[in-house]
Amino acid sequence: MVLPGPFHPRFDALPRTLPVFPLPGALLLPWGKLPLNIFEPRYLNMVEDALGAGRLIGMIQPLRAQQSPGEDRLPLCEVGCAGRISSFTESNDGRLLITLTGLIRFRVTGEVPGQRGYRVISPQWGAFADDLAPPPAVKLDRKRLLLSMSGFVQQRELPMNLRILEDLKDPDLITTLAMICPFDVQEKQAILEAETLQDRADLLQTLLDMAHYASGNEPQSRQ
Repeated sequence: MVLPGPFHPRFDALPRTLPVFPLPGALLLPWGKLPLNIFEPRYLNMVEDALGAGRLIGMIQPLRAQQSPGEDRLPLCEVGCAGRISSFTESNDGRLLITLTGLIRFRVTGEVPGQRGYRVISPQWGAFADDLAPPPAVKLDRKRLLLSMSGFVQQRELPMNLRILEDLKDPDLITTLAMICPFDVQEKQAILEAETLQDRADLLQTLLDMAHYASGNEPQSRQ
């Protein structure tokens, strides 16, 4: 039996319905932390309701950017990640600044009617029970990964200070880099759906390498 974190819900206590925040390009991974600026009325409702009912919100990407004719809402990707509201701050202009701590992925099995403007899904948790356990050890070439990330940041001219990541443990480094990299929607979904943390680490390295080669640069040294 896996042991969850101190504020994680037990697997058998996970809800049968889950409010979701469909947001393209926003990636939440188990044990990761995602800051969100909530200002739309329907999502303010969602956060207020979640704070009174277990604090769980599902982050999920829309399957595509635009609705097709006849659709009243965007279809969702099959897999998302539930997060717990681990902190929140009220602003004077009516916004809520929250942090979600990633708990466990879910598969969408259906959608149920919502009452306050936001979407609610029926999640299937079973395939992802191990997400609640502390992250396992991985085989990681840290030097190569950080070198690749440095090249990615320079190539894209991203305002990131990678030095603050150097002291992170391997699982935290993988999760943090995967969440902050501006990959496209399909790439982020592939990262989310990677079966294990090792698979996620390997995919992250591959995506960084692909971006490097696509820029016309020579392969980076692993030395």
